Amino acid sequence: MSGSTIKTVLTGCRRIVVKVGSSLVTNQGAGLDLKALGNWARQIAALNGKGYEVVLVSSGAIAEGMQRLGWTSRPVAIHELQAAAAVGQMGLVQAYESCFRHHDLHAAQVLLTHADLADRERYLNARATLTTLLSLRVIPIINENDTVVTDEIKFGDNDTLGALVTNLIDADALVILTDQSGLFTADPRKDPSATLVASAQAGDASLEAMAGGAGSAIGRGGMLTKILAAKRAAASCAHTVIASGHEPDVLLHLFEGVAIGTLLTAPALPLAARKQWLAGHLQVTGRLVLDQGAIKALRSDGKSLLPIGVKQVSGEFGRGSVVACVSEQGTDIARGLVNYNSDEAVRIAGRASQDIATLLGYGGDAEIIHRDNLVLL
Repeated sequence: MSGSTIKTVLTGCRRIVVKVGSSLVTNQGAGLDLKALGNWARQIAALNGKGYEVVLVSSGAIAEGMQRLGWTSRPVAIHELQAAAAVGQMGLVQAYESCFRHHDLHAAQVLLTHADLADRERYLNARATLTTLLSLRVIPIINENDTVVTDEIKFGDNDTLGALVTNLIDADALVILTDQSGLFTADPRKDPSATLVASAQAGDASLEAMAGGAGSAIGRGGMLTKILAAKRAAASCAHTVIASGHEPDVLLHLFEGVAIGTLLTAPALPLAARKQWLAGHLQVTGRLVLDQGAIKALRSDGKSLLPIGVKQVSGEFGRGSVVACVSEQGTDIARGLVNYNSDEAVRIAGRASQDIATLLGYGGDAEIIHRDNLVLL
């Protein structure tokens, strides 16, 4: 993609989600980097003054809490992580509020869990709150609510949270600031011949192979989570940039059209709002394993999922629950609202639709998931 195209893509954006990672916010765990926070606040204030709407998704509460508590390594126990988050969130929000007040802007703390976005009513409430804050020229500071999350509901990393917030507010762009210059063809720390990927399309399967590897000792994410976040953000037609947070005036330069880091562009057409909500379900109550014929019917032919294409059913779920559709190898294929509960699904799996009435003793939908209630991943 040419520099002129990159300029066109980003300079046309008006609503932006900026995600900054723990290693940047806390200077690799040494405590809050107030100079860096002030620098991002200055850039966001400048964008705000030009008419941009900016939401900041910031990691760093646990890392700041660890520093305050004198812990040198990230704990594993969930209650210790929650305690660190509770301690660290105080300092994190206070620091941001102070930084934005220097520019006559208010900041607002918004803590989210997956449950807030999995429930349709809470999803719409969160959306209304954020859009109202933006209309008031307030800068929302969003973090995962680490003080109450459990293994079952945590997002897992703030790259994913950034993408879900991008979907939630229909943002035009997601900027993920990291301690790397962007996505490389291989790990540049191990392969000196690795080159920066300047641009690609979000969701390109080849990107995931390039992005292998875990995150830092302080943060939870790695480059792979950023690639997957870009794919998720693209569901609402948002472009993603992965760039170094150490780059001088990186936010200002990006939206002036300067090519920095890796730009992952979204397809032209966004998913409908209801399907965006479906795609955002990271936790599901059930799983349907599909055969190759069913996968082709969904992906290539735009069909509904019929019982005959289901090889295995797992989990306990009711009619109308969100379930995962996966291949026999475990690859995510789709999410959907199921027409049958788990007991019924087990009984009709692998059978023709015309057999449903005989198998269940009553007639039902021909589809186990209708196309209108299904979104491909």
